[in-house]
Amino acid sequence: MRGPIPGVDTLLAPLLYSFQMAREDLTKWTEGLTSAQIWATPHGFGSVGFHLRHIAGSTDRLMTYVEAKQLSEAQLAVMNAEKEPGATREMLLAGLSAAFENAEAVVRSLNRAQLAEPRAVGRKRLPTTVIGLVFHIAEHNQRHVGQAISAAKWARIVPVGAYEQV
Repeated sequence: MRGPIPGVDTLLAPLLYSFQMAREDLTKWTEGLTSAQIWATPHGFGSVGFHLRHIAGSTDRLMTYVEAKQLSEAQLAVMNAEKEPGATREMLLAGLSAAFENAEAVVRSLNRAQLAEPRAVGRKRLPTTVIGLVFHIAEHNQRHVGQAISAAKWARIVPVGAYEQV
């Protein structure tokens, strides 16, 4: 409900809105978290850090398929390292923003005629279309934003030393 985005097809705008909302929500809900809280896994849930890395990485990987390309070794390495602690909140948010900016550039280059073009995803070459991928990226990001917010809330209330005991 933010109005049209100049130069962006109305069918593609929801993805850009999802990026805006993800940036806003994740900035808000991670404010003040310590590094220990960002990488905490209370009750075995994925950490805030994992979700931020996963949103950025999956956006990058799925946009690769939008462009009808295959994943690089570097993208696969990033995917395999998503759970590794160490990055700060600022680093994670910067990585998220960079992934969204790259994806936004791709989305802005698309036209309506391309939306029905077939695409194949992953090793199994799952069949979809450009619009199918765009829709999936938006909903996938929002799902992980919600999980990151929940993880942030848990991390704030469960004492850091208690994570291994829970």
